[in-house]
Amino acid sequence: MSGWWVYLEEQTRQQVDAEVLRDRRLTAVKAVWDALRPLELGLREAEQVVHARYAALGDRVRYQPPDPLDTPSLAARAAALPGRVVAVEALWDGDTFHDWFVVLVAVLDDPGGEAHLATVHDRRGEPAPSVAAAAAGQALADLLRVPFHFPSPDVPDDETPRWRTVRPRPGTR
Repeated sequence: MSGWWVYLEEQTRQQVDAEVLRDRRLTAVKAVWDALRPLELGLREAEQVVHARYAALGDRVRYQPPDPLDTPSLAARAAALPGRVVAVEALWDGDTFHDWFVVLVAVLDDPGGEAHLATVHDRRGEPAPSVAAAAAGQALADLLRVPFHFPSPDVPDDETPRWRTVRPRPGTR
């Protein structure tokens, strides 16, 4: 276990463990980092403290269930959005806990912007996140009769061009 744990006050330890037990990783990291920053604890070390708490608490952690990827669930999420869906997009993202993962978003026309549909993490024994996200995103796009855009399905890359920047303009081909 991380040697930083002993420097935390009991109240902060309890808060961190409560957050870990609810699978709220970022909140737990923030609590550790805020408490120990005066001792020059870096963000990476705070993450390691929380990682160690996940290991120590083991089976008691109530992990969040994965987002549903079935077409009816995604279609229901899309139907509840405040605007018209004009495309479905799959994008790579990543963090120090989950490594690379894929986010499915609905691109909205009015109001403009986008809305989160699902996050697909790497789970042992299941298809790779890119494969699962591509299948789910394409199925939803087909159902909604909109384009599906996944700019880098084979290689994690969070800087690929977005659908709005690469879509064909009306009247061009």
